[in-house]
Amino acid sequence: MKDAYGPLLDALARTPLRNWAHELPARIARGLSAERWGDLPRWQAALARLPALTPGTVDFRDGVRIGRAADASDSERDRLRAALMELHPWRKGPYQLFGLDLDTEWRSDWKWQRVLPHLDDLAGRLVLDVGCGNGYHCWRMYGEGAARVIGIDPSARFVVQFEAIRRYAGAAPVDVLPLGIEALPAELAAFDTVFSMGVLYHRRSPFDHLRELRELLRPGGQLVLETLVIAGAPGQVLVPEGRYAKMANVWFIPTPDTLITWLHKIGFRAPAVVDVTPTTTAEQRATDWMRFESLADFLDPENPQLTREGHPAPLRAILTATA
Repeated sequence: MKDAYGPLLDALARTPLRNWAHELPARIARGLSAERWGDLPRWQAALARLPALTPGTVDFRDGVRIGRAADASDSERDRLRAALMELHPWRKGPYQLFGLDLDTEWRSDWKWQRVLPHLDDLAGRLVLDVGCGNGYHCWRMYGEGAARVIGIDPSARFVVQFEAIRRYAGAAPVDVLPLGIEALPAELAAFDTVFSMGVLYHRRSPFDHLRELRELLRPGGQLVLETLVIAGAPGQVLVPEGRYAKMANVWFIPTPDTLITWLHKIGFRAPAVVDVTPTTTAEQRATDWMRFESLADFLDPENPQLTREGHPAPLRAILTATA
């Protein structure tokens, strides 16, 4: 699987990221270490069991749709489903593959439709997606014309899920690396667009995360930030004691106006809140492809406007800003 990064490394050698490219092979090897991820050999075996299929159509603009039902036999589709199910749980999606509907926990396409109207034109851009999961949004970014999309996520399972989709996507300048943001050089100033969606509230220091994002962008580049927020006045922040919606790693949930202030303090220009939407059990739910607890289990059964712990139920905002 590590060999799949050869085209990326060759391409980066011709960009401002060429020095980082020298470090990547060793970092990728550490990120895909079986010593760190005991299930990695099983996941890689699932990749090896994927049937050899050739899609007649590929669409990343209106979804992630690869192949038609006619491009695979029933038995091949059964083998495809069995191999992909070995990579359970599937969080981000959905995907349509050769007539197979991979119905993920999140309707990530809904988030994309909220984000899309507020993006600077992605055509020809070098794009980074921080905390990209299995890369669903990376494919949508490529579908909007990005020249190259690099996603980073430290979970090897998500990287293997991405590789399963890439197996059928053809030669596309889209990669997901088994890295966290700390693996990128400081003050890189290389990317035209940087996305951070569903990450900020997991960071112990939101200011450090926002600074890292700004330093990754070239001057004039666009930040797209999506995160949990609470309703309230400027300056208000929820710091959950214990868990939030059963998550232990939620540190800070600000109001949208507080986030605007944070972005100004970090040095971003023209920060704007472009969308605020409550998360519903139609957008995040358990499915055959994600059989664990989901949003319905995280909310107060007596009052779904609250989490199990009594905090405000998930409300998510999208902000844009310029470096």
